[in-house]
Amino acid sequence: MNVNRMWPCSIRRINWKAGALAVVLAVGGCAGSGVKVESKIGVINAQRLLSDTNAGKRVKDSLASFSKNRQALMELEERELRRMEEDFARQASILSPTAKREREEQFRRRMQEYQQKAAELNREVQEKQRDVLEGFRDKIETVGAKVAKRLGLQVVVDKSKGGPTIYHEESLDISPQVIEEFNRDYP
Repeated sequence: MNVNRMWPCSIRRINWKAGALAVVLAVGGCAGSGVKVESKIGVINAQRLLSDTNAGKRVKDSLASFSKNRQALMELEERELRRMEEDFARQASILSPTAKREREEQFRRRMQEYQQKAAELNREVQEKQRDVLEGFRDKIETVGAKVAKRLGLQVVVDKSKGGPTIYHEESLDISPQVIEEFNRDYP
């Protein structure tokens, strides 16, 4: 049996209006009447976690080593190009016009190869950095959530420089607790 059929029309209208009024008061009351919504917020500094945790230091070292290796490869290429250029300059006066053109063309090809290799190695470094930092960020989220639950927090935001947090009270910073937990979980 339909309950609305049992109630007279005027009661249904009153119930509907009362329900709508309750929703308006609840939503409007929270938004503008000074009703304080209690929430527990924490902030972390992900850059500090990268610098101050054992795992973060390993990540930074790994990225530095990877980048240094790529840089060494590029320096070898640069030395080879300089050697080719110096050889050409020394021999330019004794080379025939055809030999000069061939050497210039060879140098241009090597320079293009160098530029392509430099772009490729730069892309590799950026991809490696992105992959490693994403993995570290996943660990931050896991450990940060663990600490937040233990502290009874509802929201944790990143306060790193350039991040979304403009202001926070220092008492909201849970970075030290997250660093401690991080070092326990990832020694």
